[in-house]
Formats: sequence, structure tokens, C-alpha cells
Amino acid sequence: MADQKLNSSDYFTIAFYNLENLFDTFDDRLTNDNDFLPKSEKRWTEKRYRKKVRKLGYAISQIGTQTAKKLPTIIGLAEVENKLVIDDLLNSKFLKDHNYKFVHYDSPDERGIDVALIYDETVFKVEYSEVFPLDLYDEDGNRDYTRDILLVDGYLNNENLTFLVNHWPSRHQGEELTEPNRILASDKVQEIITNLKSSNPDSKIIVMGDFNDGPNNKSIKQLVNKTDLFNPMESLKSYLRGSLNHRLDWYLFDQILFTTNFFEYKTNTHSFSKGNIFDSEFLKQYKGKYRGVPFRTYVGLKYKGGYSDHFPVFIHLKRIL
Repeated sequence: MADQKLNSSDYFTIAFYNLENLFDTFDDRLTNDNDFLPKSEKRWTEKRYRKKVRKLGYAISQIGTQTAKKLPTIIGLAEVENKLVIDDLLNSKFLKDHNYKFVHYDSPDERGIDVALIYDETVFKVEYSEVFPLDLYDEDGNRDYTRDILLVDGYLNNENLTFLVNHWPSRHQGEELTEPNRILASDKVQEIITNLKSSNPDSKIIVMGDFNDGPNNKSIKQLVNKTDLFNPMESLKSYLRGSLNHRLDWYLFDQILFTTNFFEYKTNTHSFSKGNIFDSEFLKQYKGKYRGVPFRTYVGLKYKGGYSDHFPVFIHLKRIL
């Protein structure tokens, strides 16, 4: 069916958004949240927390609406502290009147940040979820705790889809030194996909996340090549655009990939339409040397009152009737 025969109600937005340190204001003694407390150097007050939650809710409410004419159906999240902050997000001004539910597990990450999936329960029904830990070790043989990979299986308009939400190990100690950790994460995702396909060769799988690697890095390339995934983000990366900016260089670490059966365009299924970075002007720094980069909550210890250091990314699925 050609695009022009579809109306906006046939489009569904699938998104991913790294929320950059969405911590509550309470001290959790089991996690390293000391920077995000009212009396910390960052002075993370209830007022600042509520402002960030409201702004993130507004940003989410706008993703993909130009085509779909409705809020996103599925949004993978990174850097959420706990269930409380997700509840507050879904009950914030711009999301509270919509039918969002979420899937979240506490991960062993040392910073206390997790991944999650929020979804519109009127069109997506969750059947099953689980998490897969990454077994990483430092050079001394000690366990290096990081985020789990979240799997959510369910039905979008009665079609079975599986989502894998990721936040792979960072580059804080340098790209080259930390690359093996992201290769291990890539291997784990490959293993999960292989197992899913062994149970059902026709599995439709969407892999999303902040991979801390770009489309052309080894971890992503091997994932695409070994599991027959398609990466629509590969064509979006340029010197002028990305999902995050570091020292005025653009990177596209936030990506959504999927199995190639999203190109089959069969009746009563969902097929790929397009993908993009959601980098609307309101999400950008509006003046100065860093004009155009993501408008952050903090730069160092200095409060800026923005959204996140990442832009969301999204794809549109069209329902073939």
C-alpha cells in the first residue's frame, strides 16, 4: 500500500530518549546519587526536579507528531533512577492525560541509573519482560556493574513485536580502552536475538538505545551484520547533526535498529516508514558558542535548566490494513 493511501492514524512512533540523570531528590544509600540531592553542590532541589520532569514530558509529547498526529506509542528511556521518577514523568503536565504505562527493573549500575520502556496501553499490550545483565570485569578482575538490557515482548495492534532497550558502557575512560565492553554488550544482544529467532524465525525485533558507539563503530556494525538488522540511523549522521555533541563534534550514539521483516509491507502488519533525530529548536541551546547543541540541565556544576544532553531519536511504523 502506498504512503499516500495512509492517514495519520495508521502511523505509530517508536522513540528512544536518554533523559540525562533523571534522579529524584531523595538519598538512596544503595546508589551513587549524591550529586543529585538538595544539599549537594548541584543543589538538586524539588523545584528543579519538577521543572526537568515537566520539560521532558513536553519533549516526549512532541516526538513524531508531525506525521503521526499523536503522541509516541513506545518510548525507550535511559538514565532513570527508579520507578518513582518514571511515575512522576507519566503524571506530568503533558503526559498525564494519556494512557502510558511502563516496564522497569532496578539494575546493578554503579551510578544507579536504569533503562525502561513506556508504552500506550490502548494499542500495545505487554505479554512478557525480562532483563539480561552484562558480565563485565575491570582489569583487576572485579565486577564492573552497568545497565541491564531490557526485553519487552507484546502486541502492537495484535501484531507481536519484541523490544530490546539498551544503554551500553560509556567512553569515560577513553573510546579505545572501553570498546571491549561495548563489544561484549553487542555480543549479548546478538545472543538474545539468536535465541528469539530460534524460537520464532519470523520474530519482529526492534533494538534501541544509547549505545555509546555510532553506526560505523565495530560494536554496531557487527550487530547489524550478524543478526540481519537494518540501521536507519546510519544515513542520518553528519558533521552538522547527531544526537549528542561533545566539544562541538556531533555523535549519533542514540539509535533504533530493527529486523528486516519490517520491510515486508504485509496486510495487518507494521512496516518501516522513516527514521529521524528529534532535534526541534526548543531542545537546543539558543545562543552563544554552543548554539544548536542539546540544551542540558547542567553543564558541570552550573545549572542551565534544560532538557538533556541527548536528542531523542525515532522511527515511524505504518500499519498496513
